[in-house]
Amino acid sequence: MITVKEIQSKKDLKLFVKFPFKLYKDSKYWVPPIISQELQTFDKKKNPIFQDAEARFFLAYKNNEIVGRVVAIINWLEVDGQNQRKMRFGWFDFIDDLEVSKALLEEVETIGKAHKLDYTEGPVGFSNLDKVGVITEGFDTIAPMVTWYNHAYYVKHYEALGYHIEKGYIESKFPFSNVNPETFAKAQELIKRRYNLKALKFSKTEEVMPYVDKMFDLFNTSYASLSSFVKITDIQKAYFKKKFISFVNPEYIKFVVDKNDDLIGFAIVMPAFAEALQKANGKLFPFGFTHILKAKKNSKDVIFYLIGIHPEYQNKGVHAVIFNEYYDIFTKKGIQTCYRTPELEDNEAIQKIWKHFNPVVFRRRKTFRKNL
Repeated sequence: MITVKEIQSKKDLKLFVKFPFKLYKDSKYWVPPIISQELQTFDKKKNPIFQDAEARFFLAYKNNEIVGRVVAIINWLEVDGQNQRKMRFGWFDFIDDLEVSKALLEEVETIGKAHKLDYTEGPVGFSNLDKVGVITEGFDTIAPMVTWYNHAYYVKHYEALGYHIEKGYIESKFPFSNVNPETFAKAQELIKRRYNLKALKFSKTEEVMPYVDKMFDLFNTSYASLSSFVKITDIQKAYFKKKFISFVNPEYIKFVVDKNDDLIGFAIVMPAFAEALQKANGKLFPFGFTHILKAKKNSKDVIFYLIGIHPEYQNKGVHAVIFNEYYDIFTKKGIQTCYRTPELEDNEAIQKIWKHFNPVVFRRRKTFRKNL
C-alpha cells in the first residue's frame, strides 16, 4: 500500500531533498545537488518566488520507506498574468512502481482541480531559471548541475498515467576545436562599427554586479515570445544574482552595450561542475567546496547557461561579438568541450546562433501534460 504524506517540517523537507541520493546511488550519471542550497530553494522565507507562487511538497511511502517525491506548484504570475491556467509539478522522482507515481500525480491533479486550473505540466520548476524536462533520450551522459537526471523508466510512467508530450528540449555539445574564428572575427568588428557597440570585459565579480539587473531585464525582453516564459520579477533578480553570479568566473560573463551603455546582448558560461558535485556528494564541507573551487578554476569543459539578444538586434550578428570574446578566453584556458543547457526545440533563433559550430544533440527532454 502506498501512503502519500504532505511535508510540514524541516526534518521531512530534508528527507525530501535526500531521497534521490538513495534512488541514484548506483548511477554514474546523476549529479547530486548541494543539500543546503536545495533546502534554501524550498525555503518559503528565503526564496522570493514564493511571493508569486505556492508549492506543496509530498513524499510517498511504501512499507514505511520513502519511495517517491513531488512538488506541486502554482505560479500565479503565469496563471493570472498570462492566463495560462497551468498546474506545475517538479522534483518528481520515484521507484519503478506505477502505484507510486500515480499516487503522487493524483495529489498534483487534486490541487489543480481545486484551483480550477486547466491542465498539469511537468517536470518544471518554479520559473524559467529552474530545471526542466524529463530525459527521453541520452541517459549515458553525466548531467550538468543545472538539469535533472532521471531513470529511463520515468517516461513509461507518464505515458501509462495519461500524460502526453507538451514541449521538447534539446541539449547539444561541440568540441571547441569546431570553432573557426574566421566565421566571426571580421564580422564582429564590422558589426561593432555599424551599430556602435562594444563588448565589456570583467576580471572581478564586483565589476559584473552593476549590470546584472539590466541583464535580467534583457532576459525578460529577449525570451518573452517563448511559449514557456514567465517574467523574472525585481525581487527574484536579487535572489538569482546572489545564488548564481558567484558561481561564475567573471571572465565567462559577456555583455554587449550600445553607445548609450544600454545592454543589448549577454551570455553567461559556467565551468562544468558535475564531477566536482559528485565528489562533494551533497555537502560543501569539509571538502566539497574545495572540489567546486578546483572545477571553477581548472575545468576544461564549459556550459552555455544563458544567452540573450535584444529583439531589435536579433539577426544582426551580435552573437559574433560575444563569441569572439569567448574565443580568446577559451583558447587561453584550454577549453575542450562546450555544452548547451536545455533549449526549446522550436526556438529557431537560438538554433541559428549555434549552427556554425556543428553541434551534436546528445540528450532530449520532454515535459508532459494532462488535462484536468
